[in-house]
Amino acid sequence: MGEFVNLEVADGVGTIRLDRPKMNALDFQVQDELLAASAEATARDDVAAVVIYGGERVFAAGADVKEMAALSMAQMSSRSHALQAAFTAVAQIPKPTVAAITGYALGGGCELALAADLRFAADNATLGQPEILLGIIPGAGGTQRLTRLIGPSKAKDLILTGRFVKATEALEIGLVDKIFPAADVYNEAVAWAKQFVGGPSMAISAAKQAIDRGIETDLATGLEIERIQFSLLFGTEDQKNGMASFVEHGPGKAVFQGK
Repeated sequence: MGEFVNLEVADGVGTIRLDRPKMNALDFQVQDELLAASAEATARDDVAAVVIYGGERVFAAGADVKEMAALSMAQMSSRSHALQAAFTAVAQIPKPTVAAITGYALGGGCELALAADLRFAADNATLGQPEILLGIIPGAGGTQRLTRLIGPSKAKDLILTGRFVKATEALEIGLVDKIFPAADVYNEAVAWAKQFVGGPSMAISAAKQAIDRGIETDLATGLEIERIQFSLLFGTEDQKNGMASFVEHGPGKAVFQGK
């Protein structure tokens, strides 16, 4: 259990909950605790999917600027490995993940949301990568994940200007996937995550890995990644049960064990 970041599990859904008053600033301790919570979510068999949530008021308003301001180039060069590792740990959770975004998701907060598979935004959400206004650039995946998500032109517009976008524009440009009333966004994220409870977890993990690895390479290599993952699933009990159930009872009636 961390001081500011914890994994809360209920009915097969894990919530990685940020709770660092007042604005969930992502200081070094939060980054390290985020890494630990992601590792726990990855390892726990009772977690089928994960919601990343900062609470009703704010998702995460960014890095702790006061903590970073006095660092030298050498110090940040060393610390930046841990910074990226924390967000990469979220991205590499081998289970479906969704960010439930309320209030501000700026800088590192936006980068944290980008590390999830999907982003559900409250209608009061504000997102952005304003690092350029501090004389720096995003350092926890913003220049890379944002570009892959919304394309280079839109990513450059946000990153080079540092401007904020409201939920409606974020939806229009593909930065978020759905918008809900602020009071509903977390419950909607949990409802999305619950559909994976009792599902074929190994196939879900394989699909996520094939997509994430394949998008980083050329089509031929991506197809080979898919072929290998596809073939490996024929060594699982879920594949045997799923196909036997389909033959005997039709689609959608299989019971999976995650094995």
